[in-house]
Amino acid sequence: MPVVVVESPAKARTINKYLGSDYTVLASYGHVRDLPPKDGSVDPENGFEMTWEVASDSRKHLRAIADALKSDDALILATDPDREGEAISWHLTEALRKSRALKKTTPVQRVVFNAITRSAVTEAMKKPRDVDMELVRAYLARRALDYLVGFNLSPVLWRKLPGARSAGRVQSVCLRLIVEREMEIEAFRAQEYWTVTALLRTPRGQEFEARLVSLAGERLDKFALKDSTAAEMAVQAVSSRALSVRSVEAKPASRNPSAPFMTSTLQQEASRKFGMGARQCMNAAQRLYEAGHITYMRTDGIDMAPEAVMATRDEIKSRFGPEYVPGSPRMYKNKAKNAQEAHECIRPTDISVAPEKLKLTDADQRKLYELIWKRTIACQMEAARLERTTVEIASGDGQVGLRATGQVVLFDGFLRVYEEGRDDDEGEDGRRLPQMAEGDALDRRSVTPEQHFTQPPPRYTEATLVKKMEEIGIGRPSTYASIVSTIQERGYVRKDRNRLIPEDKGRLVTIFLINYFRRYVGYDFTAQLEAQLDDISAGEQDWKQVLDRFWRDFRAALDETSELRITEVLEQIDEVLAPHLYPAREDGGDPRLCPSCNAGRLSLRTARSGGAFIGCSNYPDCRYTRPLSAPDGEAADLAGDGRLLGHDDGDPITLRTGRFGPYVQRGEVGEETPKPPRASLPKGWSADEMTLERALMLLSLPREIGRHPEDGEAVEAGIGRYGPYVRHGKVYANLPEADEVFTIGMNRAVEVLARKLAGRGGRGAAVAPLRELGDHPEGGAMSVMEGRYGPYVKWGKINATLPKGSDPAAVTAEEAVELLKAKAATGKAGARKPAKAGARTGKTTAAAGKSAGKAGKAGKAPRARAKKAAPDQS
Repeated sequence: MPVVVVESPAKARTINKYLGSDYTVLASYGHVRDLPPKDGSVDPENGFEMTWEVASDSRKHLRAIADALKSDDALILATDPDREGEAISWHLTEALRKSRALKKTTPVQRVVFNAITRSAVTEAMKKPRDVDMELVRAYLARRALDYLVGFNLSPVLWRKLPGARSAGRVQSVCLRLIVEREMEIEAFRAQEYWTVTALLRTPRGQEFEARLVSLAGERLDKFALKDSTAAEMAVQAVSSRALSVRSVEAKPASRNPSAPFMTSTLQQEASRKFGMGARQCMNAAQRLYEAGHITYMRTDGIDMAPEAVMATRDEIKSRFGPEYVPGSPRMYKNKAKNAQEAHECIRPTDISVAPEKLKLTDADQRKLYELIWKRTIACQMEAARLERTTVEIASGDGQVGLRATGQVVLFDGFLRVYEEGRDDDEGEDGRRLPQMAEGDALDRRSVTPEQHFTQPPPRYTEATLVKKMEEIGIGRPSTYASIVSTIQERGYVRKDRNRLIPEDKGRLVTIFLINYFRRYVGYDFTAQLEAQLDDISAGEQDWKQVLDRFWRDFRAALDETSELRITEVLEQIDEVLAPHLYPAREDGGDPRLCPSCNAGRLSLRTARSGGAFIGCSNYPDCRYTRPLSAPDGEAADLAGDGRLLGHDDGDPITLRTGRFGPYVQRGEVGEETPKPPRASLPKGWSADEMTLERALMLLSLPREIGRHPEDGEAVEAGIGRYGPYVRHGKVYANLPEADEVFTIGMNRAVEVLARKLAGRGGRGAAVAPLRELGDHPEGGAMSVMEGRYGPYVKWGKINATLPKGSDPAAVTAEEAVELLKAKAATGKAGARKPAKAGARTGKTTAAAGKSAGKAGKAGKAPRARAKKAAPDQS
């Protein structure tokens, strides 16, 4: 009985339904081996020899596969059809051979399928092949490069830039994109311009708007009307002249549907339409794929299988009629600079299964499936037919010209099903214009000037960042989500209203790398390296030669930084960032002059905590600080002595800005009070809305709520480093909102504290579950709980931690049963194990091997880094 190995238990369950009892299907739970996070795992001096280590969580899964192979006569590797999937298959083979679980006589075959359907799986089983070593070598090169950059560049950052956490081969380039966009925004200076619009009426009494496009016989460009005076003169010119229609031009136009989804466009559209982050989108897509609902979701291909195209055309015809089916199938070609291993687009495995038929319970999966289904249907539909009309209007003397545009949809075509979202308003005019003819006199109802200002480039969202990465050729479908997530987890970038904003730490790291490792955070260099990795996978380059060329130059760049001093690095970064840190003052004065003491000079400084700020050279006599971002606009009045909010007991209460953002202060710095009382504004509080009353509330914290009913000790509420909290003795419990600090009563405080105690195993009131999953097959309720080390599934006294990255809201009852079963099998479940469903024999069989494959703390996929403090290697 052949042993079939896939990555996940969900995928194993789906495939097992199709293969039946003739096969033993087990899960590897992701990668089984990785480079240990320590020096020497890749040895450039020994032909880039790589030392692999089996992750502790993977040992039990490997053991289950090995046990099954004792009685089964073949190994079939059915991991995902990409570079990572090929690597997992290779690692499995190598690890099993090293442990002697795989005999020399045991046949090993590799099968791939782009969709987990009965037909795709059974067809793949008929066409086995060997592990593709060219794909494996491309993986080895990528993994070695990521390791060499992460484990050599990150320590340089730690030594030269206090507080910096890590650097990565692609991660740092992605961060550079965000930092440079922020610097563009800060350097942007808005330019004023005006437009003039007239409301006109036709002879038939219908009204429409037209925009002024020429004045005094000259065509107006965007900035022709630069101020209100010019705009008012234009208004007078239009108002004082009779207007008539000079020409009416109607042109047919068409709109074609967008191509079907690949990874990047799916992430972009899910962000636009649902606000999904890249990781959230890919988690939902992974579950849809493993359940057999969609094709493989990590792809940069947009072609569709011929049978899928024909099935889609048939579905369109039956649903919408033959007029919605184009004469010939639509063919799409990839536009990316580098196409990785060729995969089909992301589409439903069965186009006849509409979203309403599937009845998915998970909200993310439901929304994503509907999006994929609609996009797939639309991509094979007829184009939308439009009529675009342009009406030119002029005065009799030709001194004034206006234009009105509009369009009407004659045939909706694919728009009946789906229209792609947009990141920015493209200003397409969809208004229908009234009927007019050349020579018609127009009645002028009103003429209105409108002021505008140019806008800075928008900050990236996760979707537009992925789009940019794809355009310049960095990253790949399998890495987009993890890269975008990593720079946020490292504290280099934060997300605010779905926009990515660089933190001070991220700016410093980027400027350091641009100055000392410019080539290695260069967009072209990174894209060229990605192209070389693609060449390796195609067998066109030798992977060790690629590594050797990279390492030779990179090693030299590392050596050049060995003698750098921290002060030298800070001075260099300070100089590079000077135009942004110290913008020119309107009065022409020295932009580095301290606004507080008017004597010291401002310069870049770093704190032991890793934060960067601007401080005065007269410290400690002058304690002026501010964030890296220069005060501008409404924030300018917070610099120096800040904004006076009022007085309390004779003390001035001021609102100021420092290296950690805005704060309120009582009194002034002096010999008697070198550190006057201060309180930072909590998250969600706007500096513009601060009043004396709110400032005094902050300065009064911590606030005593009362005495705890059990021991009589004080219970306090306050705002600390990690946000709002309540405290009783040494127990701190977070509060959801800062405002609750000022209103929380004793009953609520005791409840929150008890929940915290219960969550970490102490005494207290029972914690409410995150979700109820229903009854276990053997009786008793199952629920998802929030724990000290993350969410877990609870059944009686058995607690099973959810796999890293799992969404607690998406866990099914079936998955919970498997996790609990695996936990019970470890023998560490607690004082009482659940009753077993039936008797078991001691003899190992194929079925037992299959059961063992689910043993252990199921779902804890091996991590790329075993230690939390290890540098990033992406």
